[in-house]
Amino acid sequence: METNCVIAALTATPATTWPFPHWQLYDVLPTPIAAALVAWVPDPHFMGGDSGGQRAGRNGHRLFITPALQATNTGLAQLAGLFDNAQTRAAFTDRCGARLENTALRLELCLDTDGFWLEPHTDIGAKRLTLLVSLSMGAQAAEWGTDLMTPQGDPVARASGIFNSGLLFIPSAHSWHGFVPRPLTATRRTLIVNYVGPEWQATEELTRRIQAV
Repeated sequence: METNCVIAALTATPATTWPFPHWQLYDVLPTPIAAALVAWVPDPHFMGGDSGGQRAGRNGHRLFITPALQATNTGLAQLAGLFDNAQTRAAFTDRCGARLENTALRLELCLDTDGFWLEPHTDIGAKRLTLLVSLSMGAQAAEWGTDLMTPQGDPVARASGIFNSGLLFIPSAHSWHGFVPRPLTATRRTLIVNYVGPEWQATEELTRRIQAV
């Protein structure tokens, strides 16, 4: 499996500093892995619209790519391997300053439907890196990217929603983002990639366990 696709996308992308440091990536995932994520049709139980502005509002209806799921789907296993190898981790550290020592990989596939929105938040805490990969398809999907915000919650920029593009940032007190309510004419499919520290409590959500770097 090609493991340099993420690294190539990151290497080709300079940091944007406003409204907080972030990277707008393109062609993030290798084509076979992206195709596998699109072809994967989970139970409708995992799809939802308005959750009160927080993903935690759908706890119990969220889809994490666990070791058990990887054992049943080769594409998911390859996805986990792509992000949990030393070269990918080192690229995130070298290019973005991510501190990934003693972190675990956490992957979530989000299937948002009309009515979905997210209030302004920062992802601070145990999350050491956040990458949001857009996997939506359709004429309007390019407009379904994450909104970047000021500390006051005002949207000032919007990440691309183009298929296989990604918004990468290191969570901080300044990394305000969300999703301003707007019509979704199809399922908004997003892969969330996080590396989380040993203080992360919800270990049942993890894709891979703690890895020392």
